[in-house]
Amino acid sequence: MTAETPGTDSGKPERAEEPEPEDDQEEPEHAPMSVSAHTIDRHAARRRLMAALWPPRLSRGQLVVALLLFSLGLGLAIQVRSTNDHHSQLRGARQEDLVRILDELDSRQQRLQQEKAELEQSLAKLENSSNQAKEAQEQTRKKATELGVLAGTVPATGPGIVLTVDDPQGQVKADMLLDTLQELRAAGAEAIQINDVRVVVNTYFTDVSGGVQIDGKKVSAPYRFTVVGNPQDLTPALNIPGGVVRTLESHQARATISQQQKVLVDALVDPRTPQYAKPAPK
Repeated sequence: MTAETPGTDSGKPERAEEPEPEDDQEEPEHAPMSVSAHTIDRHAARRRLMAALWPPRLSRGQLVVALLLFSLGLGLAIQVRSTNDHHSQLRGARQEDLVRILDELDSRQQRLQQEKAELEQSLAKLENSSNQAKEAQEQTRKKATELGVLAGTVPATGPGIVLTVDDPQGQVKADMLLDTLQELRAAGAEAIQINDVRVVVNTYFTDVSGGVQIDGKKVSAPYRFTVVGNPQDLTPALNIPGGVVRTLESHQARATISQQQKVLVDALVDPRTPQYAKPAPK
């Protein structure tokens, strides 16, 4: 027979007992907090914060900005409220009222379109009138200039010739100068000046001692004709057989013609008011 060890079950090993924790280990004690010190620090911080915030220290610029922001906010609030009131009124309006409002808006738009069209038409008329008046003024100014050239009240320039008549023997008379003037006019001369006298429609020649008077002004040789016109027409007209140049040469005078691209007739006459002649009615 097999002997069994007392206190153990057959076939199972004996478990070792775990050591129990010792009761002599004590937890560490925390240091007690100072309640009164924390309270004093909190009150001091609150007093410093209140001293920094009140009374508020605002500069003049900050005050102005604050007032502007307040005014802007107030205006926006009023506008929003007005818009909301208007929308609420429209939402609460009846269908007949909405139709009437739409009709009034359409009528107002039509009136505005009509006024716009009338204003545009008036503007077009004013522009046309202004352009017509400006064109009329330009035509009047141009016509006055042309008449001034013929009347001798404004200078004239353009292509032409310079005819110089030398008279060493003193044989050139007033009628010879008049014949020369008529030949130049017939050839298309537009402006003529003899020495420093402007030739116009009522110019006259008179023989005087030592020369010739033109419109009461004495001129003497050499006689210098400054003529504005086509040189290709003026030169042949003076050189025709039996014409001006041949007549002057027969009286021991010498005629010299110089064609130029630009001559200047700058002698002027004072305009005269007719004493008897009046514009005839149309």
